[in-house]
Amino acid sequence: MRRSLVLAGLLAVMVSVSAAAQTIGTPVSKTPYAGFKRSELAGYISDPGEGISLALQGEYRVNRKKYDLGLVVGYADADGSGDGRFGVGVDGRTTLARHTQDFPLDAALVGGVGALFSSGDVGFIIPLGVSLGREIILENSKISFTPYVNPVIAPVLGSDNVVGNDVQFGLGLGVDVGLSPAFHLGVSGSVGDIEGVAIGLAWSH
Repeated sequence: MRRSLVLAGLLAVMVSVSAAAQTIGTPVSKTPYAGFKRSELAGYISDPGEGISLALQGEYRVNRKKYDLGLVVGYADADGSGDGRFGVGVDGRTTLARHTQDFPLDAALVGGVGALFSSGDVGFIIPLGVSLGREIILENSKISFTPYVNPVIAPVLGSDNVVGNDVQFGLGLGVDVGLSPAFHLGVSGSVGDIEGVAIGLAWSH
């Protein structure tokens, strides 16, 4: 019961500050648990909102049972004649709690460090947040749905031309669709300092 209250309080605090800058500044959020046993390769395309026309992102993740780690790389194409930016980072996710009668959601702590490069300028993003959701498995089917919320707060360092404000806040919302044991479709969006929508496909084994 006490753990449930702590998790609910943490979520309330983060949402109250409008907490989703993700690892390299795209609106790709994290579910509360890894949908793979050993490793995962994923690709995403997103519209991060103002100033960026399109962003591409790739991830390679490994599962270590109690946590998983990922390498993230991507490129964001700027609107008009603006300069694009290349991003690279690492992030992780570890379980905080599984659903109970007192707290009906699964929860994970997510965090990472990302570096963004544009025309000789460098910026860094350090996102930290929680992901809360619950897997729903369709009856007599292998298809599953995991709706989730992923509030994040992210201090930023470096050039204002690359990462903007000193601290970024956002609220990530998404759903992961398990099409089969090997393939997952992810759709997510964010509001706050980083806005936009993303869609991607992950292959795991």
